[in-house]
Amino acid sequence: MSTRPNDHGLSDAARRLSAEIGPFRRALLTTARRSGDLPDIPDAQIEVLRRLDADGWSSPTALGRALGLARSTVSNLVAAMERDGLVERRLARGDGRSTEVGLTELAQRRLAVYDEAAERVLVEAMAASSAADRRVLAEAGAALDRLRQRLEGRAD
Repeated sequence: MSTRPNDHGLSDAARRLSAEIGPFRRALLTTARRSGDLPDIPDAQIEVLRRLDADGWSSPTALGRALGLARSTVSNLVAAMERDGLVERRLARGDGRSTEVGLTELAQRRLAVYDEAAERVLVEAMAASSAADRRVLAEAGAALDRLRQRLEGRAD
């Protein structure tokens, strides 16, 4: 990783952010699942559920492109999720040769329970934080969204 002389600690901040995001995400998922009494769903399946929740019905190919996953990975994920009652398949509208995948009511309910539980545990943890940390965290979501968009722009 090359750095410019005027980075003023950006490399250290980037390294720390990269090291913290994964463990933070796993801790939030674990705590929210436990709080919401939800089954353990693999992270990759949660990403598929989130994408389908945002986009609606989608072809497996489009899902793979959107998530940066190989066709075989998406196929295996969708098959497992279909067995678990989280997604369903249908013939693609306007093209009877291909299929689309969409969320089941069970998946929609589980996502709603997860979102409520995640919000609750985050509010509790943030309430126990200092006022300065709460201010920083309140701004962090928008900054992380902009940063993610920049990263996705590089992936194209």
